[in-house]
Amino acid sequence: MKIGKVVGNIWSTRKEEKLRSYKLLIVQPINILNGQPDHAPIVAVDIIGAGVGETVLIVGGSSARSAAGDPRVPVDATVVGIVDDQELHPEALAERG
Repeated sequence: MKIGKVVGNIWSTRKEEKLRSYKLLIVQPINILNGQPDHAPIVAVDIIGAGVGETVLIVGGSSARSAAGDPRVPVDATVVGIVDDQELHPEALAERG
């Protein structure tokens, strides 16, 4: 799983039939250690009703297809949760070396 920020929506009138019932979001992955953008934004299927500005949990690969409900759906990322809050303990990271 990764954390990201929803930065936009995508609308597509013509798309693969298996994608017809899905809302598509543009998600900016975030580096969990420093809160900064991590890589380029990605397109993710939204199965939970997330909106622009929300911090979300995303899964990729076969987990994304499974979360979307069909292993044959052509998706690389799926939003599976909305983050309410998070807490990072830097001292615990330092202990790991």
